[in-house]
Amino acid sequence: QVQLVESGGGLVQPGGSLTLSCVTTSDISRLYMMGFYRQAPGKQRELVAGTTSTGLTNYADFAKGRFTISRDNVKSTIYLKMNSLKPEDTAVYYCHANFKDWGQGTQVTVSS
Repeated sequence: QVQLVESGGGLVQPGGSLTLSCVTTSDISRLYMMGFYRQAPGKQRELVAGTTSTGLTNYADFAKGRFTISRDNVKSTIYLKMNSLKPEDTAVYYCHANFKDWGQGTQVTVSS
Protein backbone atom coordinates (compact mmCIF):
# COMPACT_ATOMS: atom_id res chain seq x y z
CA GLN A 1 0.00 0.00 0.00
CA VAL A 2 1.26 3.44 -0.95
CA GLN A 3 0.91 6.14 1.66
CA LEU A 4 0.25 9.62 0.34
CA VAL A 5 0.27 12.91 2.24
CA GLU A 6 -0.97 16.12 0.68
CA SER A 7 -0.07 19.61 1.84
CA GLY A 8 -0.16 23.17 0.60
CA GLY A 9 -3.85 23.91 0.82
CA GLY A 10 -5.24 27.01 2.42
CA LEU A 11 -7.23 30.18 1.95
CA VAL A 12 -6.41 32.32 -1.06
CA GLN A 13 -8.08 35.27 -2.73
CA PRO A 14 -9.55 34.97 -6.22
CA GLY A 15 -6.80 35.30 -8.78
CA GLY A 16 -4.21 33.97 -6.38
CA SER A 17 -2.00 30.90 -6.56
CA LEU A 18 -1.29 27.81 -4.51
CA THR A 19 0.98 24.84 -4.95
CA LEU A 20 -0.15 21.50 -3.57
CA SER A 21 2.35 18.77 -2.76
CA CYS A 22 1.80 15.05 -2.43
CA VAL A 23 4.65 13.07 -0.91
CA THR A 24 4.70 9.28 -0.98
CA THR A 25 6.42 6.49 0.87
CA SER A 26 7.18 4.72 -2.39
CA ASP A 27 9.47 5.21 -5.33
CA ILE A 28 7.16 7.19 -7.56
CA SER A 29 9.13 6.27 -10.66
CA ARG A 30 7.46 2.87 -10.20
CA LEU A 31 3.97 4.36 -9.91
CA TYR A 32 2.57 4.64 -13.38
CA MET A 33 -0.25 7.09 -12.76
CA MET A 34 -0.45 9.72 -10.06
CA GLY A 35 -2.65 12.74 -9.86
CA PHE A 36 -5.10 14.95 -8.08
CA TYR A 37 -8.86 14.84 -7.78
CA ARG A 38 -11.06 17.29 -5.94
CA GLN A 39 -14.41 17.21 -4.21
CA ALA A 40 -16.53 20.24 -3.43
CA PRO A 41 -19.36 20.11 -0.89
CA GLY A 42 -22.37 18.34 -2.32
CA LYS A 43 -20.53 17.35 -5.49
CA GLN A 44 -18.88 14.22 -6.79
CA ARG A 45 -15.13 13.80 -6.77
CA GLU A 46 -13.69 14.92 -10.09
CA LEU A 47 -10.40 14.67 -11.91
CA VAL A 48 -8.10 17.67 -11.77
CA ALA A 49 -4.86 16.45 -13.36
CA GLY A 50 -2.75 13.35 -13.78
CA THR A 51 0.82 12.46 -14.63
CA THR A 52 2.39 9.19 -15.72
CA SER A 53 5.84 7.81 -15.07
CA THR A 54 6.45 8.11 -18.81
CA GLY A 55 5.96 11.87 -18.71
CA LEU A 56 2.41 12.17 -19.97
CA THR A 57 0.00 14.58 -18.35
CA ASN A 58 -3.73 15.17 -18.59
CA TYR A 59 -5.96 17.90 -17.26
CA ALA A 60 -9.62 18.53 -16.71
CA ASP A 61 -10.94 21.25 -18.96
CA PHE A 62 -11.26 23.68 -16.05
CA ALA A 63 -7.59 23.13 -15.17
CA LYS A 64 -6.10 23.61 -18.62
CA GLY A 65 -4.04 26.77 -18.83
CA ARG A 66 -4.27 27.45 -15.10
CA PHE A 67 -2.93 24.33 -13.35
CA THR A 68 0.34 22.46 -13.87
CA ILE A 69 1.13 19.03 -12.52
CA SER A 70 4.70 17.81 -12.12
CA ARG A 71 6.75 15.00 -10.59
CA ASP A 72 9.98 14.97 -8.62
CA ASN A 73 11.18 11.37 -8.50
CA VAL A 74 14.07 12.21 -6.17
CA LYS A 75 11.70 13.65 -3.57
CA SER A 76 8.96 11.08 -4.28
CA THR A 77 6.59 14.00 -4.63
CA ILE A 78 4.12 15.32 -7.13
CA TYR A 79 3.02 18.94 -7.28
CA LEU A 80 -0.02 20.79 -8.50
CA LYS A 81 0.66 24.43 -9.25
CA MET A 82 -2.62 26.34 -9.38
CA ASN A 83 -2.83 29.85 -10.79
CA SER A 84 -5.71 32.26 -11.37
CA LEU A 85 -7.77 30.54 -8.74
CA LYS A 86 -11.53 31.04 -8.73
CA PRO A 87 -14.13 30.59 -5.98
CA GLU A 88 -15.39 27.50 -7.83
CA ASP A 89 -11.98 25.87 -7.28
CA THR A 90 -12.86 25.61 -3.59
CA ALA A 91 -12.74 21.92 -2.68
CA VAL A 92 -10.80 19.24 -0.87
CA TYR A 93 -7.99 18.11 -3.14
CA TYR A 94 -6.91 14.48 -3.01
CA CYS A 95 -3.78 12.84 -4.35
CA HIS A 96 -3.87 9.29 -5.70
CA ALA A 97 -1.48 6.62 -6.92
CA ASN A 98 -2.80 4.40 -9.70
CA PHE A 99 -6.36 5.25 -8.60
CA LYS A 100 -5.87 2.74 -5.82
CA ASP A 101 -4.26 4.58 -2.94
CA TRP A 102 -5.42 7.99 -1.79
CA GLY A 103 -4.23 10.71 0.53
CA GLN A 104 -6.30 12.32 3.24
CA GLY A 105 -6.93 15.47 1.26
CA THR A 106 -6.07 19.13 1.68
CA GLN A 107 -8.61 21.95 1.74
CA VAL A 108 -8.38 24.74 -0.80
CA THR A 109 -10.64 27.73 -0.22
CA VAL A 110 -10.78 30.58 -2.71
CA SER A 111 -12.56 33.55 -1.25
CA SER A 112 -12.21 37.27 -0.78
